[in-house]
Amino acid sequence: HDIEFEHDGKSVIVLGSGAYRIGSSVEFDWCSVNSLNAINKYDYRSIMINYNPETVSTDYDVCDRLYFDELTLERVLDINDLEHPKGIVVSVGGQIPNNLAMRLHSENVKILGTSPEDIDRAENRHKFSMMLDDLKIDQPKWKELTTIDDIYTFVDEVGFPVLIRPSYVLSGAAMNVVSNKSELEHFLTLAAKVSKKFPVVVTEFIEQAKEIEIDAVADKGELITYALSEHIEFAGVHSGDATLVFPPQKLYFETVKRIKKIARKIAKGLNISGPFNMQFLAKDNDIKVIECNLRASRSFPFVSKVLKSNLIELATDIMLGENYTIPSKSIFDLDYIGVKASQFSFSRLQKADPVLGVDMSSTGEVGCIGDDYYEAVLKAMLSVGYTIPEKNVMLSSGPVRSKLEMLNSCRMLIERDYNLFATKGTHEFLKGNGIESTMLHWPDEQKSPNVLDYMKNGLLDLVINIPKNLSAGELANDYTIRRSAIDYNIPLITNARLASAFIYSICRNTKESLPIKSWGEY
Repeated sequence: HDIEFEHDGKSVIVLGSGAYRIGSSVEFDWCSVNSLNAINKYDYRSIMINYNPETVSTDYDVCDRLYFDELTLERVLDINDLEHPKGIVVSVGGQIPNNLAMRLHSENVKILGTSPEDIDRAENRHKFSMMLDDLKIDQPKWKELTTIDDIYTFVDEVGFPVLIRPSYVLSGAAMNVVSNKSELEHFLTLAAKVSKKFPVVVTEFIEQAKEIEIDAVADKGELITYALSEHIEFAGVHSGDATLVFPPQKLYFETVKRIKKIARKIAKGLNISGPFNMQFLAKDNDIKVIECNLRASRSFPFVSKVLKSNLIELATDIMLGENYTIPSKSIFDLDYIGVKASQFSFSRLQKADPVLGVDMSSTGEVGCIGDDYYEAVLKAMLSVGYTIPEKNVMLSSGPVRSKLEMLNSCRMLIERDYNLFATKGTHEFLKGNGIESTMLHWPDEQKSPNVLDYMKNGLLDLVINIPKNLSAGELANDYTIRRSAIDYNIPLITNARLASAFIYSICRNTKESLPIKSWGEY
């Protein structure tokens, strides 16, 4: 080659996120490019290693040097030998660079920010769990398992449902919530296929728990700034598919306080320098830690934009050891709300069941800002392709809990002259509560009026279908309704809490009443 290498320790390498796929996309590009911008502020040369043309196809002058190459140990070591950099940033490109941290470290490569040994303590379930126990921080009961018999013993102890996951995976690949023995056997075989290298982890699954995320930046173990957000859906929907609200609107003050305290303890325990993301379960102020990633997360760009404070720039300053200013803004200063909704491509995936679970399936997302919660929810939902229903809404609302959750929403729809249609159980429940609806028969019943005919003939404007549980029989009957909604292009919601938020939003706002403002006006 004809390139001169300076070898003056004045270059910094950033590892990108690789090719786009479910779970790793443009959010990590935003993080990588903002990290490069921060490096460019100082007297350093910025170097990017990434094999996704999209990252730099429009702006290859973002960095001083771009290596369009694989993100593998061998290639990164080759480039490191050529460049002799000050160090490598592994925490802004998602899970691929994160997984390389320990291997690079064992080859004596300088990693900037949090030490790879601490990254491994967060990624390794055993080490992380032991640390949580030492710090007296609560976590769901779990066991790592290599034989089927052990798993049955554990399940007998904690009871169904349980969550099954292989170690070291991004976006919940092969993670599943199982609610009975036959599902358990099916998913165990699946999990074993995905990751031979590590055993399977089985965790108790807490129903009706809120999921809360914190995106934060720390310096030498001290929490510098954070952004706390909540999911509209209860835990059990992957954080990449869930509808995210920031700042959170429905959390107890005590919950927020406890989460901050835990985040401080963990930042100190792992001696974090740079970005990190944690997920929590909260139920009646009882808080359990799900996981902690010592890297930027999918929601970093979103919270940075809502907060108007670039968390990645701050994290990069810290990793470079430069001076930085602590953001003065806190979530309590914001007088607007951001909602991030997910975009799905089920219409392009023939026969796929459009139900959301712990395995990520969204292929994009839209963040919207509103003056209040319901305005932001409606803007975000409209942006990912939902429409405000004209007249007819179809409900099949699953377990009793979901039926109760939907009661007020149904009353609001009736007050606004909507016609409600429902499958048998939901129809009887609504009738018992004085709400009028038309009963439609299940797809597998050869009777009319049938829900399938109504969908085929374009008579429904919105379908709300909530699975009772994830057992095969239940999913099969509901599946036809959900899949037909996708195939006949009818907006579909499969989560009671999201359906409720959407209905409240359409009852409080019209399309015409939504203010359209630029980001700078908030």
